[in-house]
Amino acid sequence: MTQLYQHIAAFVFAVKEINENQHLLPNVTLGFHIYNNGFSGSWSYLAAMELLSRGHQFIANYECGIENLPAAVIAGPNTDYCLHMSTILYIYKMSQLIFGSSPVVNNEVQGRFFHRMFPNIGYQYEGLVQLLLHFDWIWIGVVSMDDDTGEGFVQNVLPTFAQKGICFQFVARLPQITFGELIDGYNEIIMLLSRSTANVAVVHGEIHTVMTIIFIENIVELFGTLLQRRPKVWIMTAQMEFSSLSHHRDMSIHFLHGALSFAVHSKEPSGFRQFLQTQNPALEKEDKFLWAFWEAAFNCSLSDRLLREEDEEDKPPCTWKEKLETLPVSVFEMSMTSHSYSVYNAVYVVAHALQAMYLSKFTRNPVLNGGREKLWNIHPWQIHWFLRRVAFNNSAGEEVSFNQNGELLTHFDIMNWVTFPNGSFVRRKVGTIEPQAPVDKMFTIQEDAIVWPSIFDQMPPLSKCNDKCLLGFSKRKKRGEQFCCYNCISCPEGKISNQTDMDACFECPGYQYPNDDKDGCLPKDITFLSFGEPLGIILTVFALNFFLITIFILGIFMKYKDTPIVKANNKNLTYILLTSLLLSFLCALLFIGRPGKVVCLLQQTAFGMIFSVALSSILAKTITVILAFVATKPGSRIKRWMGKQLAYSIVVFCSFFQATICIKWLVTSPPFPDLDMYSVTQTIVLKCNEGSAGMLYALLGFMGFLALVSLTLAFLARNLPDSFNEAKFITFSMLVFCSVWLCFIPTYLSTKGKSMVAVEIFSVLTSSFGLLGCIFSPKCYIILVKPELNTKEHLTKRRNQRLANHSNTNTKKM
Repeated sequence: MTQLYQHIAAFVFAVKEINENQHLLPNVTLGFHIYNNGFSGSWSYLAAMELLSRGHQFIANYECGIENLPAAVIAGPNTDYCLHMSTILYIYKMSQLIFGSSPVVNNEVQGRFFHRMFPNIGYQYEGLVQLLLHFDWIWIGVVSMDDDTGEGFVQNVLPTFAQKGICFQFVARLPQITFGELIDGYNEIIMLLSRSTANVAVVHGEIHTVMTIIFIENIVELFGTLLQRRPKVWIMTAQMEFSSLSHHRDMSIHFLHGALSFAVHSKEPSGFRQFLQTQNPALEKEDKFLWAFWEAAFNCSLSDRLLREEDEEDKPPCTWKEKLETLPVSVFEMSMTSHSYSVYNAVYVVAHALQAMYLSKFTRNPVLNGGREKLWNIHPWQIHWFLRRVAFNNSAGEEVSFNQNGELLTHFDIMNWVTFPNGSFVRRKVGTIEPQAPVDKMFTIQEDAIVWPSIFDQMPPLSKCNDKCLLGFSKRKKRGEQFCCYNCISCPEGKISNQTDMDACFECPGYQYPNDDKDGCLPKDITFLSFGEPLGIILTVFALNFFLITIFILGIFMKYKDTPIVKANNKNLTYILLTSLLLSFLCALLFIGRPGKVVCLLQQTAFGMIFSVALSSILAKTITVILAFVATKPGSRIKRWMGKQLAYSIVVFCSFFQATICIKWLVTSPPFPDLDMYSVTQTIVLKCNEGSAGMLYALLGFMGFLALVSLTLAFLARNLPDSFNEAKFITFSMLVFCSVWLCFIPTYLSTKGKSMVAVEIFSVLTSSFGLLGCIFSPKCYIILVKPELNTKEHLTKRRNQRLANHSNTNTKKM
């Protein structure tokens, strides 16, 4: 993998800079050993053993006469191989500075000697969630390696994604097999990717995962051509880095166009590109890594044909004039990658730790070895304390330090991949994950700077199980499918949804109402039954006309007060009844107009008191008729009950009882002006709130009691012999009264808004006019049209006839 040579170059470049620096480790020359583990666990163990055996022959644990034992080991970029080495190195308390993936160890002592050139991995996963949610990507695929780190990612990290509302169409595991078995081992993953409807796929792996994805994606693209497969936006973790084998050079990497990846923040040191340009195998004949890289990168041979192995591919000889800058980026990058930057910083961390350790020893023992102790006469564990406390600015001007857990204090960059037809690519920074920033500023993204796959027309793709629910609709989960999959249903009446993909519709505030599309709220108009609107005008005209009619009737009765028909049944009760009816018509006007505090106090109480007086007057009249007949019987003792006092007592008692209810109501819980926001959809009704429903029911209940008693007594007395017996008229009037108010109850409850007020006014006017018409119209007819019937002689003659008829009827019954 030619790309990995840059790690070596960065390592050598850092050592070279330190050795030329007169302020860092002066008079000390750093040396190094580089081992290639060949992505093999056994080679990793072997490298660890060779580090501890510095002789020409490999003798484990043998150090006799060897002084230059390594001060620290820089290892990476794969987790497993770092862990293999650590198993050996931690026994000797040798510190490891790890770039790339950081292994998770259960041995606490072993973990103490890890110094991670990588920030806390948890921040990367938090940033990944925020990235997915920022673009509303909640239907994704996940690809991870089938190893311990991949298992940890699936078991520990993906559940947190689900908690944030992200679900997975598939979670594929890349098995650890040799590349010769790719086609058979990855057949299932190839089919998953080719059939996937998710437009986003998260890849969690290590440095060599990309070349696996290159192979798989090229196969998938082949199948995708037949299946009309849509490209994906790949999101890669910071542990990964672009890498490929030589036979991948002819494969397309266009699938990475528009991809996003996380990377440990890096900044290229000055002089690194010039250093790479000077690399040439002709000048570094002992550098076998450079020779191997050169042959692979330029596809040529540096060795003589006769010296080649028989199975070695026949390659043209190298010209020795090849230039690294001419290589495609997919073969070798001239810009320092984040992993190489971590290697570069790791070398400087060791150098600064050695410097700090030397200064500490020099301060304590200034006379040792003529004022200077040999720096290489150290034990590996001695540098550990200084490594954890290193803090410096590197040559790129950035601070390098560790936290208490041995993790590098830095941030993640979000990179956007842009590929070109010639197989090269660039990565551009489009966002950051800053762990040290406030929570609301930890994640930043420059959406306008992102280049998306061409099929998405430079717009962020949608990645959902189904289309978004539009405004006015809400989500309903599909049975048997993941929570990201749902149907869209229209909001019910009275509710809206003003955003896409809402979980539930909601009601507008009380002062607003839903529009016809159910995607917004409109302001309600405040309304009440006013005198200026048609309905208010009609009711007012009727109330005033009935008021004038009542005055006219009252004037007639006062003018003919000495006639028999007026004097019959107590003319004063008649005046009280007419006056109460007169006031009832005026009382109806209290319900029209803008309700105020005083009006609300008077509406129901005045209505209750006026009708109680009217009903009690009618009751008194009915009882007077009954007593008048009973008193005519021989030996009756009822005569002593006859008189005006009884009638007045009934009126006073009933009125006083109703007044007691009203006073208690006004004292305990008086009515008040209120806004009815919910009865009518598009308006706010200004009305009077009763304050206490119980007191209102008590008031109406007493009125109903008086009406029923009056109706019952009048019905029983309707055939009693009397010249001007009002019982028949009272019976009919009370039937009208009770019918009106019985119809009022369901009508009132079925109407809303100011129509309820209109119904109540109509009931007041109708019932009052019913009493007025049924009781007084016959009498007015006699007074005005048939005055001959309104004489004492006619009264005496008619009374005698009624008594005779009544006596004959009783005789026949006996």
